[in-house]
Amino acid sequence: MPLAHVSGGLPADDQQTVFNGRMPAAPGDLRVEVHGIEPVPESSRYGGPGRLFTVWFAPNLTMTGVFTGTVGIALGLDFATALTAVVVGTVLGAVPTAYLGTWGSRTGAGQLPLARLAFGRAVTVPGMLQWLSTVAWDALIGLFGGDALARLCGWPFWLGVLVMMLGQGALGVLGYEAIHRLQSVMTFVLAAAFALIAWRLLDGVHPAGTGPAHGADRAGAAIVTSTVALSLALSWAPYASDFSRYLPRTTSRPRMFWCTLLGLVVSFTAVQTLGLWGASVMTDQTAAGVDKLLGGGPLGAFGLLAVTLAALCSNAMNDYSGSLALQTVGVRLPRPVAAALAAVLGFPLVLWIHAADTTARFQNVLLFVGYWIPGFVAIVIVDWLARARARGGAPVELTAETARPQPARPALLAFAIAFAAAVPFMNTSLYEGPVAVALHGADLSYYVAFLVALAVYAPLRLRRSPRL
Repeated sequence: MPLAHVSGGLPADDQQTVFNGRMPAAPGDLRVEVHGIEPVPESSRYGGPGRLFTVWFAPNLTMTGVFTGTVGIALGLDFATALTAVVVGTVLGAVPTAYLGTWGSRTGAGQLPLARLAFGRAVTVPGMLQWLSTVAWDALIGLFGGDALARLCGWPFWLGVLVMMLGQGALGVLGYEAIHRLQSVMTFVLAAAFALIAWRLLDGVHPAGTGPAHGADRAGAAIVTSTVALSLALSWAPYASDFSRYLPRTTSRPRMFWCTLLGLVVSFTAVQTLGLWGASVMTDQTAAGVDKLLGGGPLGAFGLLAVTLAALCSNAMNDYSGSLALQTVGVRLPRPVAAALAAVLGFPLVLWIHAADTTARFQNVLLFVGYWIPGFVAIVIVDWLARARARGGAPVELTAETARPQPARPALLAFAIAFAAAVPFMNTSLYEGPVAVALHGADLSYYVAFLVALAVYAPLRLRRSPRL
């Protein structure tokens, strides 16, 4: 039974025009990918695991990541402690993302469509959260990228944002292969750009010595820094198999895992280390601030171009995965139209943020929404492992698995309980939970949400028939 039937079923012609369609045939095939959430047949698979490194490396080389890296120093940590926290958090967030990414070649399906195995019809909950998150990320990253493009070209702000959104929307519409090709090129372009930016920004700048935070405050600051780094890497988890679903079933899973893990860890660690090292001079996250830090002129223009291209790389992936998430919740829009919709909605949202000067509050709202991801990850992994164990280690056959009704309550219950349990541990400027206050600001919410979801869902999943 087609995957589309899990959400209530569609007539055959609707499945053909909405969830199926033209697929890229080989590397470099840049025709519009119409194919939606239906699994990619084995006969249409191509490519190798090496492209997973570039697709997960380039989109993280952003100035937003650089400025995020200044958090540890701002909280009073010394450079060594803050860097350790960044590396630990990044690895912890990247490991599950890399593991989920190996499912694409095994099933030919995207991450949110695969979540139906655990959530059944209740997949609309994480599906809508994922879609809203992609639109929100479009706005936040587009705000910075559009501003950089406007300054680079001497345009008004709205025009820079509009061109930025049109570019990323076009890439999201073109789809899987266009995004992979873009990221393979941008890996080298942006790596060179950020190497030059690092050389210019850090000329004569020295990392912080002994930070002012001590004792419990120091431990709390280290945990917050680690959690921020973890959240960045883990935020890609609901996208993971979207960008491996065209790889052949025989693709080496260990190589897929390591290529994804290295792409995430190297890129996120690099930009955050740059932020930690230069925290004393990085006080302005705007495009104008970047231009000023680089001294204006050709180098400043180069920096603005790098910021624009990095934003384009990230948002193209947002629009693509958002299109699959929207189809997963049952919206019968062709995938290219759904991808364009995210960019269209992102444009007025950017203008609203810019006009109202509410960027900081909106970032906190987005971070709060991101707290759903650890519970989601724990649930889908437990369900996947249970199915694999029931099959004696044989690959999960998606068509056979989705042909049976999927109980929604266990996953939804665990999801809700995990999120509720994490609330007292959250720490943002929007909300600080009582446990976080007692722990000197330490934000353990991601860890709590994952462990609670695991503890609640695993027994409920084991009570079900081993074949479900």
